[in-house]
Amino acid sequence: MIEKRDIENYFTELTLIKEKNLRNKVVEVWKNAADRGGWTNLQEIPFTLLFENSGLLVDHTKRITKLAWKVANTREEPLNKDYVVAGALLHDVGKLLEYEPKEGKIVKSGFGEKTRHPAAGSQLAEECNLPREIVHIIAAHSHEGDTMNRTAEAIIIHHCDFIDFEIKKRK
Repeated sequence: MIEKRDIENYFTELTLIKEKNLRNKVVEVWKNAADRGGWTNLQEIPFTLLFENSGLLVDHTKRITKLAWKVANTREEPLNKDYVVAGALLHDVGKLLEYEPKEGKIVKSGFGEKTRHPAAGSQLAEECNLPREIVHIIAAHSHEGDTMNRTAEAIIIHHCDFIDFEIKKRK
């Protein structure tokens, strides 16, 4: 079983979130996802199943969070940086329900065959009463968000995610 302190240790970027209650809710979402998905170690979950050797989901999440933080701090527009960090940390949390370990491999789960991670992650965030703006970031970060009117914060996460995906895919 993954404990909240394990999540806090994996994601030191949580300290970038100024609002303590929000920080705690981000950890709660990860904990709930790990428990529901039956995960005992976040370090075994791949970033993606779309290509081999994609690396770990935890490392991808950390890269997106750092990149999004830098983008947000470069922009002149008023942005909610707590939402940027929380959205970056949670954008792929639904993969803990979309994937499962089976016969020594990580594969798409039965749940994941029907529901992709943006929908699963946004639902997890809603259940933990995260602000609608963060739920939106999670729901809109992937192709599912292409028909949505993304907020500035969601645009940042969307593009940072695809920068990392495209670069990793080339290796």
